[in-house]
Amino acid sequence: MENPLLSPSFLPSFSNILPEHIEPALKQIISQNRAQLKEILEKGAERGFTWDNLIEPLEDLGDRLSKMWSPVSHMHAVVETDELREVYKNCLPLLTEYSTEIMQNEALYKAIKSIAESDEYQKLNLAQKKVIDNELRDFKLAGVGLSADAKARFGELQKQLSKLSTQFSENILDATHGWTLHVTESEALKGLPEQTLKMAEQDAQHLGKSGWIFTLEFPSYSTFMKYSQNRELRWLMYEAYVTRASDQGPHAGQWDNTQVMEDILKARHELANLLGFKNFAEYSLATKMANKPEQVLGFLNGLVQKSRTFGEQDIQELRDFAKELDGITQIEAWDLAYYTEKLRQARFSLSQEDLRPYFPANKVVEGMFAVVNKLYGLKIIERTEIDTWHPQVQFFEVYDETNNLRGYLYIDLYARPHKREGAWMDECRVRRRLLDGTLQYPVAFLTCNFNRPLGNTPALLTHEEVLTLFHEFGHCLHHILTKVDYASVSGLNGVAWDAVEFPSQFFEFWCWEEAALQLISSHYETGEPLPSSLYNKLIAARNFQPGMHMLRQLEFAIFDFRMHLEYNPTTHGSIQNLLDEVRDQVAVVKAPLFNRFQHSFSHIFAGGYAAGYYSYKWAEVLSSDAFAKFEEKGIFDSTTGREFLHNILEQGGTREPMELYKSFRGREPTIDALLRHSGLVSS
Repeated sequence: MENPLLSPSFLPSFSNILPEHIEPALKQIISQNRAQLKEILEKGAERGFTWDNLIEPLEDLGDRLSKMWSPVSHMHAVVETDELREVYKNCLPLLTEYSTEIMQNEALYKAIKSIAESDEYQKLNLAQKKVIDNELRDFKLAGVGLSADAKARFGELQKQLSKLSTQFSENILDATHGWTLHVTESEALKGLPEQTLKMAEQDAQHLGKSGWIFTLEFPSYSTFMKYSQNRELRWLMYEAYVTRASDQGPHAGQWDNTQVMEDILKARHELANLLGFKNFAEYSLATKMANKPEQVLGFLNGLVQKSRTFGEQDIQELRDFAKELDGITQIEAWDLAYYTEKLRQARFSLSQEDLRPYFPANKVVEGMFAVVNKLYGLKIIERTEIDTWHPQVQFFEVYDETNNLRGYLYIDLYARPHKREGAWMDECRVRRRLLDGTLQYPVAFLTCNFNRPLGNTPALLTHEEVLTLFHEFGHCLHHILTKVDYASVSGLNGVAWDAVEFPSQFFEFWCWEEAALQLISSHYETGEPLPSSLYNKLIAARNFQPGMHMLRQLEFAIFDFRMHLEYNPTTHGSIQNLLDEVRDQVAVVKAPLFNRFQHSFSHIFAGGYAAGYYSYKWAEVLSSDAFAKFEEKGIFDSTTGREFLHNILEQGGTREPMELYKSFRGREPTIDALLRHSGLVSS
């Protein structure tokens, strides 16, 4: 039987991806790639290397591997089984070894360098030149110039990091699903929304229990913390959530990431040192817009200064409110979400639950597509006959205003067991021109973890979840709408990491505009769009607690960057000590001693944001300033929309982000719009 993972089909056949097929398919592709690379280098050495005989075939080898592995990696994140987890872990060393081998191949590096130094280079287009320039940079960052022993050590460190980051994620997943709150007395559930109670009751029934089951999956956890009047149960939920995968809490030590984090930092630091960098933070900046650590910390600390007074006012107001409402003399971390929601309701007569009935998931998706139709002329059509990994997954084709196909999109919206928490976008296929001249269209995965439909009631989103969906779809647009034909600078590829969040955060702004909300809202029972009365309350509450919100994100960003900048392999326990220090300097709310937020900080320990979490804040500067142009011209101004499409979304990583930004905006960004949109401007 032919291995389905090696099928040339333009879309994966998810139902045929079986654990026993994965490792043989991976080994076969790696073996074929090695043989072809050897042949490519031998022929090129005889005739001289060119774009056509070296770079194009190289891209083909990389894409072949990506097309096989991408759906496997995705399924590991969204429908994990014990068998798939085991196979996935077995495959990671093979992938890392192959990748390191390629990027440390001196003959390949010299071959690409020969093109950069040839007359042909000057005749290449901008995108082709960027491919070559990036390759040469990345070869150096992968240790191509190291001694044989150092290369071997570099490869070993890469294997360690791959294994450790996977272990980090698996520990969080196991810890998240390893604890539940079982409630049998209805008296303990005061304040919780009816929909939440129905979901918890159904979860209990699935487990053969009476009463209600609340989980640490974010939709269940966050709603419980906002609305439960039972302070003791809030404490139980909070403690379990913030101690996941740590040495504290109800499962202390069971899935503990403490040593995993230490090992990750140690390996990153040594890897950076091998390449001549003082620390991993400096290594990280080699592929970002920022040039020096001082620039990053100066930017973040400047925002702290602008936010601090607002944050202190926010927390004092919350303390006063809790004392007045319930006589609470000492507000605790497990009280924050509850009293924040109570204060929001008291001040604005608005709760996220008031908004939920107006945002059925299908209507939000339909309206989101209508927004991009107005902005960019896109037409997005659902196809139901496509094979997916779960019955809830939807598949769409994306066409532009001239009816040309631009790409495809999978959307997987709902939380379920064995699915990684959070929301993200990932690539399934990248746009590129194939060797035979045909176009491979980009395919994106959009994944969220919202509450599922319940009985005859559709899935209903909060406005915060609508923002999340728009954010991830913004990433998808960046991937799908590219017009670049070379995989390594197509879509998000080749884009400086601190600019990757720009298109995603930019797209969130439409969730605050009344004209857009008319498209994405429809009461699930009456069909009525969000009424002006609720819209006005939503806008009034938009920048509620702006200082606390900004400072919390800055706490994460400064902790991340300083942790990688100041890491000392001889200092044990430095992660917690540094986090405590950053909190003392930045936070206006003191975290309890048992809080182990860092043990589930997947962005930096299992994702691509190590020494780069600041990217979110920098991208907010870009996105706020870019949206200000739509505020000037009209939020659905088609000319401005097409300018953003042509200058940003279609360009991929072909030019430096600041160049692209200036081509759209006519100037460099300023911080003014960010401060205004964030509510950090004194009235």
